[in-house]
Amino acid sequence: MTTYKLIALDMDGTLLNDRSEISPSNAEWIHKALDAGYIVSFSTGRGFQSALPFAEQLELTTPMITVNGGEIWHRPHVLHRRTYLADGTVERLHALAEQYGTWFWGYTVEGIYNRERWLAPGVAPSSMHWLKFGFDTPDTAARQAIIDEIHRWGSLEVSNSSPTNLEINPPGVSKASALRELCGLLDMDMSQVVAVGDSLNDIAAIREAGLGIAMGNAQEAVKEAADLVTVSNNEDAIAVILKNIMKP
Repeated sequence: MTTYKLIALDMDGTLLNDRSEISPSNAEWIHKALDAGYIVSFSTGRGFQSALPFAEQLELTTPMITVNGGEIWHRPHVLHRRTYLADGTVERLHALAEQYGTWFWGYTVEGIYNRERWLAPGVAPSSMHWLKFGFDTPDTAARQAIIDEIHRWGSLEVSNSSPTNLEINPPGVSKASALRELCGLLDMDMSQVVAVGDSLNDIAAIREAGLGIAMGNAQEAVKEAADLVTVSNNEDAIAVILKNIMKP
C-alpha cells in the first residue's frame, strides 16, 4: 500500500470556498495532517503575493507551487526556481486579447497587470519578467480561436482555472512538472503525492500523482482524469479528503 507524504492543494475552487475562505474544518484537518508528518503544499495558479496570506493564515512553512508551476518555493519567501515567458510572447498574447476583445491579465515578478491596469505608456512588456498570461471571455468561439492561434505558435502551455478563462505558461511549465521537481527536492516519488483540484491547470498533476482527486465542483474533464471525486469546495472537501487519508 502506498504511503502518501505530500498533499498538493489547488486553492480557488478547491481549498477555498466560493467566498475565498478557508473553512475552519479544512484548517483544522490541515493542521492535523501537518502534525502527523504530512507535507501540505499549495499548488495554485495564483501568484505568490496572492497565495501568501492564506499560507500565513495556516502558518505553513512548507513548499509552495505558484503561477501553475512558474514558481517553486522551498517555503514562503524562499524561492527555488522561476520560469519566465520568452521575450516577445506577452506582446503577441496581448495583441490576441485586443483582437478578440477579451479580459486579460498577466503575472510578473513585479506585480499583476490587466485590461484596466496595463503598462504605462512607453513601458515595453519586454522590460518586465512575465510568469503567466491569461484571457477571460464567455465567448466560446473566441476562446477556441485564441487556443488555435497559440497552438500554431508552438509549445506554450495552455490550461484554465475556470470554464471561461485561458492560462498561458512557458513550455513545459505545469503543476505536474513543478510537483515532479518538488518530489526530487524532497526525496520522494510522485506515487507518494496526493493532488487535488478542479480545473484544467490541475489535470496533469491529478493524472501523475499517486492519488488524483477532483472536486465535486470540478470541470468534467478533471473528474474523468481523477482516481476519486470528492465533495464540493463549499463542503469542507479538504477535511473530508484528509480524514480518509489519515484513517488508521
